[in-house]
Amino acid sequence: MQAFKTTILSSLATLVFTTLLLTSPVAIATSKAPAFTLPTEGGPVSLKRQRNKVVVVDFWASWCVPCRHSFPWFNELQERYGKQGLSVIGINLDKDKEDAKTFLKLVPADFTIAYDPEGTTAEKYNVKVMPSTYIIDRKGNMVHAHKGFKEPDKKRMEDIIRKLLAKK
Repeated sequence: MQAFKTTILSSLATLVFTTLLLTSPVAIATSKAPAFTLPTEGGPVSLKRQRNKVVVVDFWASWCVPCRHSFPWFNELQERYGKQGLSVIGINLDKDKEDAKTFLKLVPADFTIAYDPEGTTAEKYNVKVMPSTYIIDRKGNMVHAHKGFKEPDKKRMEDIIRKLLAKK
């Protein structure tokens, strides 16, 4: 019986370790980013119209606690790199736009906010976690996908953004 318990625990530990590896917050991709056109307060935003820019697409919702921490950083990125060709687009997934507006009163965004209440664009990007952030190069290729948000994640993502901005 003890050997059986040990085998079960060992298998469980392997499963947990493998799951952690496979659900790491960082994933690299090199495919074309899925196209989208979504409404904003100032008119539609389209990924296609962002060509020749480095684009950070961030999927978020009003109930997302890490989003409260990521927004100030996205504001800083937009301010710091906007003139070099960075465009940050936050895509809200709340069903009720008023929930997003309440969030934005508490945590303002100095970048484009688009609305996808049906989650159509989120499906194209295979979003499973809030927030989910995608970095897209000037040619429309998705070069980095990131799940969640923690302070240590910022350096790696900003390094990727700087390298992409340096390429003309």
